[in-house]
Amino acid sequence: MMFYLGLPAFSAVAALVFCYLISRWIFRRPMGTDRMKAISAYIQEGAESYLKQQYLVVGIFFAALFVVLTVMSVFDLLDSLVPFGFVTGGLFSALCGWIGMYMATHSSSRTAYAARLHLNTGLRVAFSAGSVMGLAVVGLALFYLVVWFFVLQRIYGADQLEHITSVMLSFGMGASSYALFARVGGGIYTKAADMGADLVGKVEAGIPEDDPRNPAVIADQVGDNVGDVAGMGADLYESYLGSIIATMTLGATAKFANHLGAVSLPLLLGGCGALASIIGFFFVRTSRDSQKALLFALRRGVYVTAALIIIAAFFLTREVFPSEWLGLWLTILVGLGAGILLGIFTEYFTSASYRPTRNLARSSQVSTATLMIGGLSLGMISTAAPVILIGAAILGSFYLSGGGSDYTAGLYGIGIASVALLSTLGTTLASDAYGPVADNAGGIAQMAGLEEEVRRRTDQLDSLGNTTAATGKGFAIGSAALTTLVLIVAFHNRVQILRPEFTISFDLLQPRLLVGLLIGGALPFVFCSLIFDAVGRAAESISAEVRRQFKEIKGLLEGEAKADYYRCVRITTKVAQQKMVLPAVMAVLAPILMGLLAGVEAVVGLMVGALVSGFVLAVMMANSGGAWDNAKKFIEDGNLGGKGSLAHKIAVIGDTVGDPFKDSAGPAINILLKLMAMVSIVFTELILSFSLF
Repeated sequence: MMFYLGLPAFSAVAALVFCYLISRWIFRRPMGTDRMKAISAYIQEGAESYLKQQYLVVGIFFAALFVVLTVMSVFDLLDSLVPFGFVTGGLFSALCGWIGMYMATHSSSRTAYAARLHLNTGLRVAFSAGSVMGLAVVGLALFYLVVWFFVLQRIYGADQLEHITSVMLSFGMGASSYALFARVGGGIYTKAADMGADLVGKVEAGIPEDDPRNPAVIADQVGDNVGDVAGMGADLYESYLGSIIATMTLGATAKFANHLGAVSLPLLLGGCGALASIIGFFFVRTSRDSQKALLFALRRGVYVTAALIIIAAFFLTREVFPSEWLGLWLTILVGLGAGILLGIFTEYFTSASYRPTRNLARSSQVSTATLMIGGLSLGMISTAAPVILIGAAILGSFYLSGGGSDYTAGLYGIGIASVALLSTLGTTLASDAYGPVADNAGGIAQMAGLEEEVRRRTDQLDSLGNTTAATGKGFAIGSAALTTLVLIVAFHNRVQILRPEFTISFDLLQPRLLVGLLIGGALPFVFCSLIFDAVGRAAESISAEVRRQFKEIKGLLEGEAKADYYRCVRITTKVAQQKMVLPAVMAVLAPILMGLLAGVEAVVGLMVGALVSGFVLAVMMANSGGAWDNAKKFIEDGNLGGKGSLAHKIAVIGDTVGDPFKDSAGPAINILLKLMAMVSIVFTELILSFSLF
């Protein structure tokens, strides 16, 4: 028992201590000139103001749901600890987002100043800031799981693994609920500000990106932090937490001789991943001043982390499963390989280093219509490889772990593959989170009037950040697909535990299952529509405000007057908070209403339908948006006429359309899928007791 909890506990503490040491190193770096410090303070204040408003809205939602869950526990529809697990799960998810936002807003000016010295120095500061969030997510998740697992064993008994993991599975709903608010609200904020700043500033007024004359420039910088950092941190925390808990649940019901080992292996694998990520951190450095050198440095960190996990997993599986270790070890390799290949496929379709995005950039020389059609076409064709890859990972992990002879072992193998895919999260999330820091650093360099060489270096960091962000989204989407599948299995198992006599019909001609499939397939589209509408309306408000200030503030465009930055921040915050509620409430209510009105089969259909359509839709939107963004940057690098050309103006429009694709609606689908599955599990007893069927 000490081994099973000792390793993840030690890894959690090590990750959090390492975060503290990295942050101390970052804060010892100089922030730069007084102008850089002032701009950084604007961004910090705007981000903190937004998160305070978000906490207020989310707090009301959590309080209401806590009351509902408490009432259900009073009537024996839930375990009495579930309401408290729900709240703590949400708090830890919020804490991950806040840590990431705090580090990002305090590291951007330091990154810009470090870039004055050397490209590698800027990379180290930005990547270190991202590493704090990556390791904080992993460390806090492992700490949360170890503490709850230990406490529940003391309450219910060490032999009650099935009940303990079932209770823990319900805790994930809190993390998913907060993550959805953070992703949707932050996504609406960041893309509305970005679109307003680009469309009016770059296209209409013809001023450079991140120009201090643009009233929306601070709101845009704030948005990078609350959406791409705080939202992403909460998102991947709940993904990591959900995959581990779901696999622990399957381990408790699988037919293994060592049930405790099966339940603990996901925690052990996560612990090894945390320690490997700490080592991988030291391999991210470069001595050459080039884009390829930067990309190789980041890849080296991920590959070293993955290699160390493979070695550690070899000994872990042999220790925990002396007779079944080989199949499970190969399953871990399948999960890790799937994660790496997802990143490679995504990079091919979104990076300007490859033909698809370069061809897309060339289409901007013809018209806006050809660029838009090309981006949608690219996104659609790019779904084929990830779908085939995830399908192969599911089949491979199922049969390698013994699914051919034992169905429960095969399902457990799929769960292990999903945990393995996320085991490199400490490094992959650092590679993803460093992008917004570099983006903000470039904005600060522009607004503070630093040397052209500094902006060139920050642009190199930012351009690579777009690629790592795109690959990070592919990584998150793939993990969401596997985790959601495991959660659907966990829901089925929970139904069997609560009602052993109940049989779920998986006959596709069963009307309730078919209705669930249809409605589930439509839900991601309705969900995305609500987010697109919110981004569009918020962008309209920001665009109108920027035009007003350009018109009414005399001397603003000439650089002789100061813009009212905070008015744009307040407008975007207000709209984002108002518009994020409906999509989140829809995600919670949909499975409950479906279950009460049409029964358990309809709930299964709802989750499966949403998984199939949502996975493909998320991949398409993430890759279309990433390609439009990098096509614009390809032109800005001096290709096809460069900045200010007609092709550039058309590419900016494509980028603004792609922004809500890749940074608002697309990433939020991942959480939608998992949250609906979590809600279904938590409300299983209610559905079984009060369903009309």
